[in-house]
Amino acid sequence: MRFIDTLKNIWTIQELRQRILITLLLVLIYRLGCYVVLPGISPSDIDALANFTNKSGLMQLLDMFSGGAFSQASIFALGIMPYITASIVIQLCGMILPSFQKMQREGESGRQKLNQYTRLLTVLILVLQAPAYLVNLQVQVNGASNGTTLAFGFWTIVYLTIILAAGSMFIMWLGERITDRGIGNGISFIILVGIIARLPGALYYEFHSRLPGDGAGQGGLVMFIVEIVLLFAVTVGAVLLVQGTRKVPVQYAKRIVGNRQYGGARQYIPLKVNAAGVMPIIFAQAIMFIPMTLAGFRGGDNGFVQAFTDINGFWYNAVFFILIVAFTYFYTAITVRPTQMAEDLKRNNGFIPGVKPGKKTAEYLDAIMSRITLPGSIFLGIVAILPAFARFFGISQNFAQFFGGTSLLILVGVILDTLRIIEGHLLMRKYDGLMKDGRIKGRTTGSSAF
Repeated sequence: MRFIDTLKNIWTIQELRQRILITLLLVLIYRLGCYVVLPGISPSDIDALANFTNKSGLMQLLDMFSGGAFSQASIFALGIMPYITASIVIQLCGMILPSFQKMQREGESGRQKLNQYTRLLTVLILVLQAPAYLVNLQVQVNGASNGTTLAFGFWTIVYLTIILAAGSMFIMWLGERITDRGIGNGISFIILVGIIARLPGALYYEFHSRLPGDGAGQGGLVMFIVEIVLLFAVTVGAVLLVQGTRKVPVQYAKRIVGNRQYGGARQYIPLKVNAAGVMPIIFAQAIMFIPMTLAGFRGGDNGFVQAFTDINGFWYNAVFFILIVAFTYFYTAITVRPTQMAEDLKRNNGFIPGVKPGKKTAEYLDAIMSRITLPGSIFLGIVAILPAFARFFGISQNFAQFFGGTSLLILVGVILDTLRIIEGHLLMRKYDGLMKDGRIKGRTTGSSAF
């Protein structure tokens, strides 16, 4: 079989074999750490936190990205999200502040400075998030009807804050080691592992809920099979969204140097339908978390706040959809620069057939990007709100999260990136690739790290 032959070829390449084994070892360390509970936390305390997490859509999202460590009161409870938040802030500073733009242009030294700023900002975020997590844990345990009480003193909070911060920084270190000595982007891979870790439990729960005799049965096994087919269709749509491109033909002028001819080749510029990647969803979710946070402090009595705290409600998803479309246009305008692309073409004696070089080329590329960004942003918004539609049709919250949103796009994007890297190793050593026709295309935008 071709699949078996491909696995044999992968194992034959020593460098690729070592990278895969190192990646699996570091992932195993991460997964074991997710089950190491904070000192002083009893099993009943964990049960109270897990019950609260299962009832809250926001907490379920956080628990998914942490691979279940959030609901287990683990030393890795805060996960890698503080580092991602810090990275997004640094990226935005690079778009706005001239000093950060200068560091981006300095090459390796500038990149090291930005990484240092990202780590420092991550520590600052952890110092703020860790006490909030501990206070929430205390509230949920004391509010549960299990007869147990939990009281953290000042120094206990300081002690546990250090442990939680150290756990998240250790995860960040694991991600960097995977990037250096493993396969693909380490941070993305850790997020992928956290998402996949929740999938078997969600599948089992959904299967069990559809069995006859469990409650109302709710459709039986036929409905479960329909859900699996729909999940497959949504995944295929996400793959098409990630890999969709608009090819703009480019012709290079011929040059004669001595007895050799250079140029004259016909190539193309691949303009991605979703050039912004998953970043619009991350930005939109960060804004939508604000009403949820306010509701947590004020008790959620206000009707306006309640409307925007229900992740399955109409108003939440309508505003969420509009924000994703707006952020897609915003991030695409920042990352894709038609003027620079036109200048590069002109400098290399390239031109688009039927379009004058320079300003006209920039206007032509900008018009194409505007046309393809609209359906791309709408499709991205639809994918993001699909979990709400899944909940409307009776799918459980845990399983509905895999029908779209950030989790699905990250899952698809990281897997494609990893397969593309493996295929590159195979083709470089003259082995057959993973596919008979064509090659696997990963993400090529600045958001590929997430």
